Amino acid sequence: MSTPACAPRGRPGSSRSSAMATSVVLPKLGMTMVEGTITEWYAQSGDAVQVGDALFAFETEKVNYDVEAEVEGTLHILVAATETVDAGAVVAQILAAGEEPAAAPAPAAAPAAAASESTPTPAPAPDAGAPDGAPSEPGRASPAVKRLAASHGLDLASIPGSGVGGRILRSDVEQAATAAAAAAAAPPAGPVKASPAAKRLAREHDLDLASVNGTGPGGRIVTEDVEAALAAAPAAAAAPAAVAAEGETVPYRGMRRTIGGRMHASLQEMAQLTMAMDADMTRAVDLRRELLDLWADRELRPTYTDFVMKAAALALRAHPRLNAELRDEEIILHPEIHVGFAVALDEGLIVPVTRDTDALPLDELAPISADLAARARERRLGPDDLTGGTFTVTTLGMYGVDVFTPIINPPQA
Repeated sequence: MSTPACAPRGRPGSSRSSAMATSVVLPKLGMTMVEGTITEWYAQSGDAVQVGDALFAFETEKVNYDVEAEVEGTLHILVAATETVDAGAVVAQILAAGEEPAAAPAPAAAPAAAASESTPTPAPAPDAGAPDGAPSEPGRASPAVKRLAASHGLDLASIPGSGVGGRILRSDVEQAATAAAAAAAAPPAGPVKASPAAKRLAREHDLDLASVNGTGPGGRIVTEDVEAALAAAPAAAAAPAAVAAEGETVPYRGMRRTIGGRMHASLQEMAQLTMAMDADMTRAVDLRRELLDLWADRELRPTYTDFVMKAAALALRAHPRLNAELRDEEIILHPEIHVGFAVALDEGLIVPVTRDTDALPLDELAPISADLAARARERRLGPDDLTGGTFTVTTLGMYGVDVFTPIINPPQA
């Protein structure tokens, strides 16, 4: 697992009063964040924590973050690792000496577009003493788990939760869905009615009589039924010499899921057009070589991506209608030019943003982009580094690629 960036000090993540425990919430990182997935707890329930101790790591669609303790006390975890919860949801409590776990407040339901903070409303506290295997209350599940259950037509009230305090986890729903599918596919109980000849023929061809419809008296399976089933079944393929090893399962969540969803939506909903032309870059190559020598004492190393970003920003200044965003049924023309650039990570692409790129001289743009790229690879970017872009550039030239078709980064035009 990558090392998450530490959350900035001062971010609201907990609150304490003399009458109740401190609530530890999943912080909202930027206006567009809706939910996050807890990837790891650094401490366990019952552990003593001090101010500044890292409590847990979580991932959003863009970044990984650590959340630190803002008070000292004893940790009481409410949401297990791998769970996805809404921004602002209470995921743990920190108890002072003699305190007992309190009812955890949950953010009031609001439309996703309403990004303002709202006063939390009380929610039932998880019952730490709930017996294992007992059905859980539907409220003890994250929105993502509820959506998963609904997609399988499952009633959350009938699913036992294996999480902390009986909370229903994604794995619980997946297990219940598998069990339901197996039950639906199971043959009816009781002996199969078939003639001796039909049984012998089925046995010779390794045919399960439970899958054969009988046309004889009382549904009895006769030889003709077995022959019809054998004729309808495709020829059995030769068994492989060895069973292939099961591949690694990688969770489709966080950045991967967001990139996949947005790129698919971009291809489906936006007109994609690619044009290619040759450009003589001799002067640019010479200029970069001169700047490397000129700025050597400042340790500045401008890249060709810096040149492309600067050129794109100046072109956008000359053609402001291209510095636009498609939002609902409107085209928003941005007065500022903030150029983002794609950085490849193991789990996908991330696009840090340079601000007022058209106004930045190259000796300022180069260190800014280098710092953003380095922090992107170290998973230390904050929400301000990833939002507000009006145009995105990407390059594969370092891999020997001459021409490729990038996908528009929505909602940019």
